Amino acid sequence: MSKHSTPPGTTRKLTLVVLGLAALITTMLCAFALPSLNSGPHHIPIGVSGPQQTTEALQDKLDGKAWDLSLYQTSDAVQTAVKHRDVAGGLAVTGHGVDIYTATAGGPSATSALTALGDSLAAQHATTASTHDLAPFTQHDPHGTGLTSALLPMIFGGIFPALILSSIFPGHRGLRTRLTGALLFSTAAGAAVAAVLQFATHSIDGNYALTALGVILGMAAMSTTLLGLQALLGMAGFALGGALMMLLGNPLSGLATGPHWLPTGWATLGQLLPPGASGSLLRANAFFDSTGAGLPALVLTAWAAIGVALTLLADQRGRHTASSTPDTPPQQSTHHRATQRPLS
Repeated sequence: MSKHSTPPGTTRKLTLVVLGLAALITTMLCAFALPSLNSGPHHIPIGVSGPQQTTEALQDKLDGKAWDLSLYQTSDAVQTAVKHRDVAGGLAVTGHGVDIYTATAGGPSATSALTALGDSLAAQHATTASTHDLAPFTQHDPHGTGLTSALLPMIFGGIFPALILSSIFPGHRGLRTRLTGALLFSTAAGAAVAAVLQFATHSIDGNYALTALGVILGMAAMSTTLLGLQALLGMAGFALGGALMMLLGNPLSGLATGPHWLPTGWATLGQLLPPGASGSLLRANAFFDSTGAGLPALVLTAWAAIGVALTLLADQRGRHTASSTPDTPPQQSTHHRATQRPLS
């Protein structure tokens, strides 16, 4: 065989790689484009109180794909439901007008849609509408820019440890060191990100310790998952994990708009992935006194456990391979030293 000839199977391997990359790009386009094209209010839960005739008319008119109405006896009950995150917002029709109760930090897009709905209702009844934001963004960051921008550092905080630590501590011997390093990095970087958001940009409020723990958990979930996939499947596993976090998790996180602004199926998937769960946990800890933090914390814990389990499985497989490989006997030299004869 000529040294310039193509090795057997090259064409097939190249075809599979090209088709796989094309499928990856197509998936990326779908993940970014389809949810955006179909974005809008999707089953946004809102509370309504007021005269029976008005609330029943609203229920008949609005219950559907866009809104899910729940009736409450008083406006105080609506406010309590919003603060407890039972609903995303509420409308209270009184003799003085229409009170609109929002939670902008829970979903800016839903807040805008609910405000427009309340203004329309007030115009129909020839009265005024008053908006009360029960969970606003901070005064220093009224549009939540800092919260939205935190997602990419958190995602890269999961990708970088798996990529860099594997080059510094390669092979099976460095596997446990890589896992330890990823967890230590998640702790340091998570605390730093939370500190910047709370004390430097003043983009979030709440208990710093809880917020930092949430960010740390999110980074740990992503870094251990990527590390485990890479240890078990090599670069193919790293590529799979990176695509899962960046190409699906990022656009489906709903951090900028709130999950109710994505189609229902996409929104559910996004909240089950580490980026979406990390964003939801950050939002809950920073603006709602940890109300609603249980589910995203559970999702992230499950991902972290999966990542650690994959890493330990790869470690066990590496140990088994090392123990089952027979030692190669040292090769004997083909050159023998000349026998030295005593000088006569």
